[in-house]
Amino acid sequence: MINFKQQELAQELFYSIKNEFPEIELINIVESPEDPNDLWINTTSTSDEDRELALIDLAGDKTVDILTQYGYYISIMPKSTI
Repeated sequence: MINFKQQELAQELFYSIKNEFPEIELINIVESPEDPNDLWINTTSTSDEDRELALIDLAGDKTVDILTQYGYYISIMPKSTI
C-alpha cells in the first residue's frame, strides 16, 4: 500500500519532471510488481527519442535524491501511447 509520504514524493517528482517535459502526462502511480515497497510513476512518453533519454537521465538524478534522503525507490516509467 502506498503511504502518504510516498504519494507526496511521487507527485512532486512527476511535476518536477513535467516542468521540463510538459508533453508527458501522468497515467498512474502504482507499486512495482517486483517489490511492493517500490513505486512506478507511469507516464506517457515523449515523441522524440533524445528527449526521452534526457527525461530518463533527469528522473534518475531525482530518484537517487529521493532514495538517499527518504529511503523510497520511485521510478519514472514512460510508456508509448502508440
